[in-house]
Amino acid sequence: MSLQVGQPAPDFTLPASNGEIVSLSDFRGKHVVLYFYPKDMTPGCTTEACDFRDHYEKFTETNTVILGVSTDSVERHKKFIEKYQLPFLLLSDEEHKVAEMYGVWKLKKNFGKEYMGIERSTFVIDRDGRLVKEWRGVKVKGHVEEALEYILENLT
Repeated sequence: MSLQVGQPAPDFTLPASNGEIVSLSDFRGKHVVLYFYPKDMTPGCTTEACDFRDHYEKFTETNTVILGVSTDSVERHKKFIEKYQLPFLLLSDEEHKVAEMYGVWKLKKNFGKEYMGIERSTFVIDRDGRLVKEWRGVKVKGHVEEALEYILENLT
């Protein structure tokens, strides 16, 4: 299945950092920023999460929910949230099924080693559950502001 802007975003159900099991469809009626990131507590992922935290109120004012997804466990997510006071849910995709659904489970290279992992990516889903914007291979600097700007200009 290929993901296409304008089409319904694939629904999924994952365990969340608050101890609940959540589905994307639980958030119908709100916009959703669904962001995939490689790993809790790493420099780039921490910066990105803290950028979303620092802009959280502005996203909330636009009726937008932020959901972060990585292959980390719920327990690790809880520690990440506590350490950085993250006000949004982190979802645990330990078997990388949702990452595969969204086409972000990729072959990566680091220091000459190849491995499979999440390619940092963000998807904006409108209140009707349609994918309206995607960023793949995200560079952290300025990304959260760009996502917020897109929502302010196109979905409010």
